[in-house]
Amino acid sequence: MNDAAAPVDGPLPWPKLDSRPGPDLMVCKARYDEVENPRTGRTMTRVVLETRDWVNVVALTRAREIVLVRQFRFGTGRVTTEIPGGVIDTGEDSLAAAQRELREETGHTASEWIYLGSVEANPAFHDNRCHHWLALGAVRTHELEPDPGEDLRVEVVPFEQALARVESGEIAHSLVICALARVANLSRDGLVLPSPGADEQGAR
Repeated sequence: MNDAAAPVDGPLPWPKLDSRPGPDLMVCKARYDEVENPRTGRTMTRVVLETRDWVNVVALTRAREIVLVRQFRFGTGRVTTEIPGGVIDTGEDSLAAAQRELREETGHTASEWIYLGSVEANPAFHDNRCHHWLALGAVRTHELEPDPGEDLRVEVVPFEQALARVESGEIAHSLVICALARVANLSRDGLVLPSPGADEQGAR
């Protein structure tokens, strides 16, 4: 058996027989794929939402505080606590998008940027990824530049408090939790993060 082949008793790829465009939903485009169940031969239509990649940012000050954003989310109909992030614009790479989103949503810029990797946003029907960035030495340098559909409030709190808000359920956005977990793992390993109260001379 080829090493790349799926196990006999494992899930198999579903052949795509046809594909047609659906409506443009502003933040994404729908696509209808006709696929075939590899075990039964039955065909069915599945919806794929074609979406540009996203980015989010764990921004830490030299005092080991994290920059959070509170905003109303239309999907859940409630105010959420998150980290800055958004869509990667056409022609941008993920770093440029991360720097732009941090500046626009929080007014902060940072002196050092570390790529944390990416995850599939929702592979059930999205085709995109979310890229995580860690920004060190974050400082307030600009006024906020919210989009017309945003009403933002910025909080700067100790990083450990953000982790506690995950445990309490206040921070519930899965992609935010993923980014925080990656940074928490680095912190437990004694890597990257400044010590609380680190001065500019001793910070990275």
